[in-house]
Amino acid sequence: MSFGNEVQAMVYQGIDKNIIPPSFEKLEQKAKEYLDAKPYDYVAASAGAESTKRKNKQAFEKWNIIPRMLRDTSNRDMSTELFGRKLSFPILCAPVGVQSIIHPEGELASARAAAAMNVPFVASTASTYNLEKTAEVMGDKERWFQLYWSSDREIAASMVKRAEIAGYSAIVITLDTPMMGWREKDIDHAYLPFLQAEGIGNYLNDPVFLSRLDQSPEEDMTSAILLWSQIFGNPSLTWGDLDFIKAQTSLPIVLKGILHSEDARLAVEHGVDGIIVSNHGGRQVDGAVSAIDALPEIVDAVEDRIPVLMDSGIRRGSDIIKALAIGARAVLVGRPYMYGLALAGEDGVKQVLRNLMADFDLSMALSGKTSVAELNREILRKES
Repeated sequence: MSFGNEVQAMVYQGIDKNIIPPSFEKLEQKAKEYLDAKPYDYVAASAGAESTKRKNKQAFEKWNIIPRMLRDTSNRDMSTELFGRKLSFPILCAPVGVQSIIHPEGELASARAAAAMNVPFVASTASTYNLEKTAEVMGDKERWFQLYWSSDREIAASMVKRAEIAGYSAIVITLDTPMMGWREKDIDHAYLPFLQAEGIGNYLNDPVFLSRLDQSPEEDMTSAILLWSQIFGNPSLTWGDLDFIKAQTSLPIVLKGILHSEDARLAVEHGVDGIIVSNHGGRQVDGAVSAIDALPEIVDAVEDRIPVLMDSGIRRGSDIIKALAIGARAVLVGRPYMYGLALAGEDGVKQVLRNLMADFDLSMALSGKTSVAELNREILRKES
């Protein structure tokens, strides 16, 4: 029995579907009913009028799959390769910060689930549990570290070095958040969890950050939070600054937040190892281009010199097929697994990932393809 059919059979038998429905829309609705409004909106909402978030979904719908018939799809291979490592599935758990606001175990539960499902986990700088604890619960499973580049460059360097020591295999630098976007629902709620010391665990355990304090966080948490607020982002960064981070680590450097083809070319010129096409799920710039619409030009600009990945709007297996067919090597999934975490902790994240894998497997087979390598633009048609 194939992976897809096996999970489908489980769902038909009623296993987990009452807690984690296979429909993303129902999953999101159940999470909304379960969570308080503040943490739910922090996860679900986006910048401004949320037009970018809506466009992410609408843009996927304009790309149509053209299935091929009478192809032997009885044996399928969902694996891909990134930076010399084989991944069982072309899916990664996107970096999502402050996961403790929706489940007490936060990132630790998500990381354990990802490890159990053999899906790489991208740990956020903005985690409540520090990167070392996250690495510990994952054992030897694939994990990347996402860096919010602090205005204190020595703190940024320290976190990168800590990640390498802790066994992370790539550094993902998020470029689109030198400061937080205009998020109206969070402003309505007067809610920023970092001000309650949620999501700053990596800072509270960083030796350079601690050296900047007169007292330990245990003695004076208010001063620690104030320092975090002063050094979190860095709007002064330029392409030339990448050399500094590259000098701190031997790990591959991946830039997240690329939406313009010229930035993709500059990334290659500056020697980075990969790109993630992303608009941060619509959380930063209201009215930005959808990630899937930006993807073709960026893939073409890179010319296969470095791998291109994509996030922002991945909700189903067909979305994964479309992104890979356009040229992404893999995709990152964020909000879906967060809703699974909210509803059922580690088991909820596992089920969300299991459902995505099964949907992708079945959709690939029904499109007449047997492997990730076979997916290309000839199976797609875009509506005008």
